[in-house]
Amino acid sequence: QVQLVESGGGLVQAGGSLRLSCAASGRTFSSYAMGWFRQAPGKEREFVAAISWGGARTYVVDSVKGRFTISRDNAKNTVYLQMNSLKPEDTAVYYCSAGAWRGTHYFSGDYWGQGTQVTVSS
Repeated sequence: QVQLVESGGGLVQAGGSLRLSCAASGRTFSSYAMGWFRQAPGKEREFVAAISWGGARTYVVDSVKGRFTISRDNAKNTVYLQMNSLKPEDTAVYYCSAGAWRGTHYFSGDYWGQGTQVTVSS
């Protein structure tokens, strides 16, 4: 099994930047694709980004394209989400997940972190 812990969230003004980190421990982190999801109050969990196990392939949804970048460092057992030009609508709890990336917009999470709060003020 894999244990995931997110960090790096906080309060930022619109237009600012944050970098989220997800530290993994346990079974074969590098064998999993990694994804980022977010959930705003009263809304369903939303898929945001994914990266393949080797890091060669990445994907971000259109709503964050050009602003968010996903990356991973398998040597450090860590996946990142660099968030630039943040907007109030980006406010949510962000979760990282280890699992299988089966398509452009489909990520099946097997393990989940506890989440980190991102709040963007207008």
